[in-house]
Amino acid sequence: MEKTFATEELRLESFGRAIDAIKQDVEARVGDDDLRYVRRMRLFSRTMEVVGRGLIHVSFEPVLFSFGVLALFLHKQVEATEIGHTALHGAYDRFGEETGFHSSTFRWRVPIDEESWRTGHNVKHHGHTNVTGRDPDIHFGPVRLTEHTPWNRGHRFQLWIALFHIFPNFTMGMNTHFTGLSDLWWGNGRGSLDVLKDRSPASVRLAYWKTFRKWIPYYAYEYVLFPALAGPMFWKVLLGNWLSEVMRDVYSACTIFCGHVGSGVKAYPEGDRASSRGAWYARQVEATNDFGVRWWWVSVLCGGLDLQIEHHLFPRLAPQRLREVAPLVRRTCKEHGVAYRTAPWGKVLRDALSWISELSRKTPSAAALVRTSVAEMT
Repeated sequence: MEKTFATEELRLESFGRAIDAIKQDVEARVGDDDLRYVRRMRLFSRTMEVVGRGLIHVSFEPVLFSFGVLALFLHKQVEATEIGHTALHGAYDRFGEETGFHSSTFRWRVPIDEESWRTGHNVKHHGHTNVTGRDPDIHFGPVRLTEHTPWNRGHRFQLWIALFHIFPNFTMGMNTHFTGLSDLWWGNGRGSLDVLKDRSPASVRLAYWKTFRKWIPYYAYEYVLFPALAGPMFWKVLLGNWLSEVMRDVYSACTIFCGHVGSGVKAYPEGDRASSRGAWYARQVEATNDFGVRWWWVSVLCGGLDLQIEHHLFPRLAPQRLREVAPLVRRTCKEHGVAYRTAPWGKVLRDALSWISELSRKTPSAAALVRTSVAEMT
């Protein structure tokens, strides 16, 4: 039941205290169980890698080959989200660098530069979610994701660009997005830079260096080393590795786009700021979506980002802790009149793609700009 507050300021102050209380309670319970959990995930991931690469290498018919591709996809997806994304947010920093999961030394098994990600994602995106001029994620390459990114003629094709270019190459594109190359190639329509410090030769060289220092060893491992080990059957291993990459990228793109894009997701104009801690929490909730998944293992493959609202409130919590606090967050939002959006994954994905299609127009329809979400409001 929604509570009654005398003023908006008191409502947000109460909301901030309630969210802080949830955070303090769950953080007090973080301990060795969390470290054991991520180590089990790592063991599962590495096992799937061995099984997947082995089956792809020795298979002589489509069934074993397909099982190999699936196992390798599971390895790559778990490493990307449940383990890697979480570690780079600092969820396991309290356990020390010797664990191998400390954010400052963690090596991500995806083609994304860790240093660039920590700055662009952890600082810029999470610190200024959906704020024009502060959050680079209000557009992605040639695709604008809020009405505050200026329109150009290339946006007419952005739905097809998203589906057939960005989704299948998502992690590769994320690397250029956070190293700053997208600033050079696409711009943001406002004449400013989202990631690059400036357009000087030194800044450009640094952006290319950060991009290729991750791409070269990663793709050499996937597309040169393992295919070469197969000798004349190199094409089969190359195909299997590529298919597992595309599967991970499409799955990850569906996860991330659903969490941040849609007709009900709030976006903020340049210079807009939260007036208080409670207001900042409310903005995090209203600038993101949750989506419902039926099974725990599907949430694992999402890295807990099916709970994007909870992740934005508590970015340093591991996924299993986000699953634990989600009912409390949802109830707190309802009590304080904060729009908590959640719906089945398919419904949220359709809304996200519809919104991208709507933004392909120079002037979105008046009905779209009302930003009435198709998701459940609680």
